[in-house]
Amino acid sequence: MDFQVKQISSLSKVYLDGKGEFFEIKKAKMLKGERFSYQIAYKSDERFTSTVKIESELEKYITIRAVGNVPSELPCYPDKTLYAERTEPGLFPDVLFPVKESHFIKPSNWFSLWITVELPENVEAGKYDIKVKLYKDEEELSSNKLTLTVIDTVLPEQTLINTEWFHADCIADYFNVSVFSEEHWTYIESFMEAFLKCGNNMILTPVFTPPLDTDIGGERTTVQLVDVKKENGAYTFNFDKFRRWVELAKKVGIKYFEISHLFSQWGAFAAPKVMAEVDGEYKRIFGWETEAAGEEYSTFLHTFLPELIKVIGELGIKDVTVFHISDEPSEEQVESYAKAKNVVAEILKDFTIIDALSDYEFFEKGFIKQPIPATSSIEEFIEKGFENRWTYYCCGQGEDLSNRFFGMPLSATRILGTQLYIHEIKGFLQWGFNFYNSAKSLRHISPYEVTDADCAFPSGDSFLVYPYDNGAIMSVRGEVIFESLQDMRAMQLLESLVGREKILKKLDKKFGDIKFRFYPRGTEATLAIRETINDMIAKNI
Repeated sequence: MDFQVKQISSLSKVYLDGKGEFFEIKKAKMLKGERFSYQIAYKSDERFTSTVKIESELEKYITIRAVGNVPSELPCYPDKTLYAERTEPGLFPDVLFPVKESHFIKPSNWFSLWITVELPENVEAGKYDIKVKLYKDEEELSSNKLTLTVIDTVLPEQTLINTEWFHADCIADYFNVSVFSEEHWTYIESFMEAFLKCGNNMILTPVFTPPLDTDIGGERTTVQLVDVKKENGAYTFNFDKFRRWVELAKKVGIKYFEISHLFSQWGAFAAPKVMAEVDGEYKRIFGWETEAAGEEYSTFLHTFLPELIKVIGELGIKDVTVFHISDEPSEEQVESYAKAKNVVAEILKDFTIIDALSDYEFFEKGFIKQPIPATSSIEEFIEKGFENRWTYYCCGQGEDLSNRFFGMPLSATRILGTQLYIHEIKGFLQWGFNFYNSAKSLRHISPYEVTDADCAFPSGDSFLVYPYDNGAIMSVRGEVIFESLQDMRAMQLLESLVGREKILKKLDKKFGDIKFRFYPRGTEATLAIRETINDMIAKNI
């Protein structure tokens, strides 16, 4: 039989036709407490079940997954194809399926196994060989060896505050379970665990159903952590589900909380959907028809927010909780945003308010102290003295910028951590951790069938993990994003050893002036950045 195998980087996409970049590797370096991945790409002319075996002293720290292909009708915007790896619709390698000892080998096309080494902090430093062997019956078809050097120091904890918006409604919709039933909570925990594994440590917390990507006049499935009751015109609140959410997130390892937006997206002209029991009847009391800064909703917020703040204090999360007003307001919406913020400004004076917005006027005029400009705009903010730096990307940041679209090379995804370090970014936001709806939430979708929100956003923008039997499973992109954040952490470790200036001078000399739009491109250059950092760490510990 004809069985071809290549041992390649995690930054190589193994397309079915084999026409992607196969960047072969034989050795690698990592720090204690780090996660490192690579791939075994293969092509067979026969269909059979293979036994997969790992031979290594590190075997108990190694997992194997199979890279599965999912469709994309919009891998990137047709007018933004510069630096794209693929622009045509097709099947793209992305989802990571669990593999036990046996693995089904499909014929005629290229596929890959995803090998992950996740080291504890107390592992011994030194060199380790990892052999991945594939068998057909008793016959050994291939044996690939990677020599892994473990550097004698621990990767420090992540300091970056990182959030990708967590959509609890999409979990209930996909698995067809009742919202906040015990089944739903079980799935939520699994997705929170995957959330953490992607490098996220701040979670969107839906006190009311988040008013995000919803058609004006439309609704998303209600996921409201606070029960509201109105009797004889007076409001009372039950925070039991909110408390459970916070405690579950803390148990998983999530450190920060962002309260869902208090006003509608794109301008803050309306209230979010709020459901309540009114004189015994459960119904919607606020929504698109409710003026954001109107008396009725303002009165409600002035009753609700002090009660929420009290519970936040009881849970011990006041210093790690932020609030949102409205997502992505434009220049034309300055007035409506300002009116909405003024409704809650005094009540929330002891909290940070953050919002994704890229119009410098909002910041300049003092409408918000902590804006989150896009990566396409952040450098303008920095030039004007932006200090506590946050940034974000979404579907609008592609082409020459880093992002996670299917059509992009993974090196353009991996470079983000280096950019965040160089520009001293403190927080990063992305809107779609698990958004399994079409654009504007007109319908629910399966991410195994629709990856571009019905051709609205480039595939990869709206979700990073996939629903599976018992919860969430990772994607190639999620693993690569985590690698990029580890790059940032490694640079912070090196800074503690040699100082920031020495790192910047070294990177500038070898790779040029790295910006958000201008950076060394391709797998070889991207891996060389981390190799440079690793070598400097090893030399200076």
